[in-house]
Amino acid sequence: MLFMVIEHFKDCDALPAYRRFRDRGRMLPEGMVFHDSWVEANCDRCFMIVECDDVTRLQLWTTQWRDLAEIEFIPVVSGKETAAAFAPLLEESGAGPETERK
Repeated sequence: MLFMVIEHFKDCDALPAYRRFRDRGRMLPEGMVFHDSWVEANCDRCFMIVECDDVTRLQLWTTQWRDLAEIEFIPVVSGKETAAAFAPLLEESGAGPETERK
């Protein structure tokens, strides 16, 4: 399962987190895969996509960073997967919010 991880750096200071990353790496538990990350322009937050089949691994991983950032994780799916799941509903004639509003 994919998760969007959002780190809110404490005191809007990303430097301590980057120091730890430089010194120790991501410290991902076994079974957790890092895909990519993006940092907000003002460096207040970092957004990551990680993959993990066991949410307790995510919880364990956050203990490595919680002194430097408040961390939230949100289960996500790709737009492509969502479109495929919705495809049968789109084929039903007259279904959808536009029909219901009339």
